[in-house]
Amino acid sequence: MNPSKFQQNILAWFDQYGRKDLPWQKDLSPYRVWLSETMLQQTQVATVIPYFNNFIEKFPDIISLANAPVDDVLHLWSGLGYYARARNLHKTAKTITEQDRFPDTLNELLELPGIGQSTAGAILSIAFNKSHPILDGNVKRVLTRFKAIAGWPGNSAVNKELWIISTRLTPQARVADYTQAIMDLGATLCTRSKPNCGACPLHEDCLARIAGNMTSFPTSKPPKTLPVKQLVFLLLTDIDNRILLEKRPPVGIWGGLWSLPEFDTEEAAYEWCQTKNIAITDQRALETRRHTFSHYHLDYTPLLIQTNSPSNFVMEANLTVWYKADQVNTLGLAAPIKQLLQPEKVS
Repeated sequence: MNPSKFQQNILAWFDQYGRKDLPWQKDLSPYRVWLSETMLQQTQVATVIPYFNNFIEKFPDIISLANAPVDDVLHLWSGLGYYARARNLHKTAKTITEQDRFPDTLNELLELPGIGQSTAGAILSIAFNKSHPILDGNVKRVLTRFKAIAGWPGNSAVNKELWIISTRLTPQARVADYTQAIMDLGATLCTRSKPNCGACPLHEDCLARIAGNMTSFPTSKPPKTLPVKQLVFLLLTDIDNRILLEKRPPVGIWGGLWSLPEFDTEEAAYEWCQTKNIAITDQRALETRRHTFSHYHLDYTPLLIQTNSPSNFVMEANLTVWYKADQVNTLGLAAPIKQLLQPEKVS
């Protein structure tokens, strides 16, 4: 199947079956495309939709996003994960607002925080109708199966080969529809397990289908044992039902989010309370829980401590603050911390 036939088959399928009512497809703009593509990195459409809708309601345009406090941005992002995306989104909004135009060339977009080659290609093709290839997870799956390309796509040689193929197959005309179509194909038919090959517009020439080993592609990432990190989270409350929270550094895990003070051991947490003259009236440790990041497991033990003599200390430029329980839900919190701070958890 040559590139022209490949494009025709995908576009004909898209015209009949493609998704055309996703929230970011309405009132199409570079801002909405960029926002949706950023949210869709490492995240499925069904998960993204409510976040996108809430984000657009709060920040309907790039100027409102640029002018917002980063804490407001992180709050709306809470639970979506990969929080560097939110911080980069905010930084890029400020840069674009200062430039007074949304960049419409590949080089300009690649200079912005959080925009890689595939995201830039999606913005250029969908928002500006310029012919640029993309290579997100769905497209990688379609192409590795269609061409039966062995090897983990994260490998540089395999990734380079896939970019060459994606570039060759991307059309000049109807590039916005084509880009959406090939993403839809991977998301709805060419799925990880149980691909619906009978309905696929590429099935006659798909090498993986012909060989009957569709689920062997793409090749899985080589397995590795994730290390385990253990921490104690101090859930400190006072007689006014306030909770002590710390703002994490702007980079790294949960960067810029509010969290609980963390310690290597329970003993270290008790010693810290002592140095702050916090009189403990009640204490108990909850069952250890696990949260898995891409590169390690975090086993954390919540340590609940109550005090009737809270210290009014404010440390390191307001990075450690007492918050009333009803204020907590207005903050940007990592999902495990947000879950832990639900009223039934802290009572």
